[in-house]
Amino acid sequence: MQTATTPGTTRRGPLGSAGFRRFLMAHLISSTGSAMAPLALAYSVIGGGGGAGSLSLVLAGNTVPAIAFLLAGGVLADRLSRSRILFAGNLLAAAAQGALALIVAGGHATTAAIAACGLVSGAATAVTAPAAQGAVRLLVTAEQLQRANALLRLPGNAVKLLGPVIGGLVVAASGPAWALAWDAATFAVAATLLLGLRLDAPLTVTSALDDLRAGWTGFWSRAWLWTYTAAGTVLVAAWLAGFQLLGPVVAARRYGGAPDWGLVQATFAGGLLAGTLLALRLRTHRLLLVSVTTGSGLALPLLALGVGLALPYVLLAAALAGVGLDLAIVAWTTAFQRHVPPAELGRMSAFNQVGERLAVPLGYLVAGLAADAWDSRTVLLACATLIVAATAVNLCVPDVYRVDRAGRAGPAERP
Repeated sequence: MQTATTPGTTRRGPLGSAGFRRFLMAHLISSTGSAMAPLALAYSVIGGGGGAGSLSLVLAGNTVPAIAFLLAGGVLADRLSRSRILFAGNLLAAAAQGALALIVAGGHATTAAIAACGLVSGAATAVTAPAAQGAVRLLVTAEQLQRANALLRLPGNAVKLLGPVIGGLVVAASGPAWALAWDAATFAVAATLLLGLRLDAPLTVTSALDDLRAGWTGFWSRAWLWTYTAAGTVLVAAWLAGFQLLGPVVAARRYGGAPDWGLVQATFAGGLLAGTLLALRLRTHRLLLVSVTTGSGLALPLLALGVGLALPYVLLAAALAGVGLDLAIVAWTTAFQRHVPPAELGRMSAFNQVGERLAVPLGYLVAGLAADAWDSRTVLLACATLIVAATAVNLCVPDVYRVDRAGRAGPAERP
């Protein structure tokens, strides 16, 4: 079994582990395809004669399985070989995206066909997410987790700056089918790399249902875990409602429309990348406290847009939010991996991610209803207030100050 004691891990940091290098390479390759896929998917729907309603159906088909299959993926990750789960999930996603590319290229891209491929791809991604969380803990030492998590964030944040631009050029020059085919190819290459990890399956004698029940008990017994998940659900819902949904509306009315909003998005992505680079060098002791406080920076651009500040201040707020968010993600992931035993990482990750995924439809629904009653800037200020309030409530949890880099296990954290 490949574990964190792999030779070379301590000598050169996480990159000294051959298994982690393979995992990182698979993530990098897959990220290049994932960055182009949303744009190609949208233009596949439009090219097939669909409009906003058809696109929302396709996006829902991609999102719903992420919620439905996460718990199954969490149980599987704690029962089966994580490398085999990652291999199968990426291979299934490759098949789904490859089939979609062929459908689009052949001119048969109906909304139903695109949604069906998205359903399969979304299910594959959801099943593999908990396994990926647990795999990192087995590939590097506990002391190297923060740096490893930051390195894994680096490819995705880098391609967020370049991927959509390159994807747009590919779609404009040759059509969406080629971009979708590239996404399928990156999934296939990633699957091959991940199979080579050869992480053995955990030993288990209980049923899957018993594992799920035990997982919920373990999740609920860790106050720091479920309170962070609850606060995170509110925070993510408010952020998506304010920034993703209402931000473009306010930009169109007060600022320069799409070009200015594109600049805000790019600045936020640049902040994410800067946050990753900072996380590579910054040693934080109270990991959960750092995550809770830096994540509250998401309120800044909502506040700037809500009060109508000039564009340069909005850009500054977006950059600071990006830096804070990435620091929060790296600190949280590191705390989670250090304080949850490897045998439970899959299920604990699944319960945590279910809360965050539920925030997506919740945020859009609440924002849509609120926008009918109030103007967009008032809703933006309300969303900023929700983020600050969720952070303040989370800071009242004593365990937030105890979950640190040392990874000292309390009663609920001991294997």
